[in-house]
Amino acid sequence: MATFETIHLMGTDSTNRWAADHDDERDLVVWTDYQTAGRGCDTNTWESERDMNLLFSVLCHPRHVAVNRQYLLTVAMALAVKRVMDSYTPDEPLTVKWPNDLYWRDGKLGGILAECVLTAGRMKRCIIGVGLNLNQHRFLSDAPNPVSMTQICGETLSREVVLQSIMDRFAHYLELLETGNEAPVLDEYRQALYRRQGCHAYRDGSGPFEAELVTVEDDGHLVLRDNEGQLRRYAFKEVSFVIPPFIYNNV
Repeated sequence: MATFETIHLMGTDSTNRWAADHDDERDLVVWTDYQTAGRGCDTNTWESERDMNLLFSVLCHPRHVAVNRQYLLTVAMALAVKRVMDSYTPDEPLTVKWPNDLYWRDGKLGGILAECVLTAGRMKRCIIGVGLNLNQHRFLSDAPNPVSMTQICGETLSREVVLQSIMDRFAHYLELLETGNEAPVLDEYRQALYRRQGCHAYRDGSGPFEAELVTVEDDGHLVLRDNEGQLRRYAFKEVSFVIPPFIYNNV
């Protein structure tokens, strides 16, 4: 099973950038108290109060994971985070919003950003960045529907303990992928999907519509069935989830 050197920074612009600049073939996880340029997908930023949340990036070299399966590395990390966080919310577990966000009810608890580098048709390295809201009580940006673990369960969680637990889980999933045992990882991911049941609102290039989630295919495409019974298949960024406003004031 893979082992990861752990590096702690008091602050940095981006843990993903730091990991990329320090790639010397080691597998490592770098985490920080604060980021000045934390990234989400595209141009999105990640709001995080200093010392409150878990901000980390994993640098790994999964050369036995097929290039057309690189999205499974994001799946593995999402499941690792979900499994650990579920231990704090056993009565109402987290879900994974396709393809890479962690949700509790309709609130966003975390996000994942993977950046892979390929060479000669093989995976050279992958950097998986994670922002996880642990202990922040108030969110001031206009990011939609943030929620934290301290709001959900009323506890202040140790970032070090949570990180180690996540990395133990991730190493397990990574070993399955490296040995070609994708099926249980995909099955668990599909069972964990946000909006796995019922009809919900979405939007694509043609406008809003309602649909039920059918599956996520082995290559990562999302399949929905609309109210007219038509199947709609989407790659990342081709469809958006229309999510109602969510404010959680337990704490």
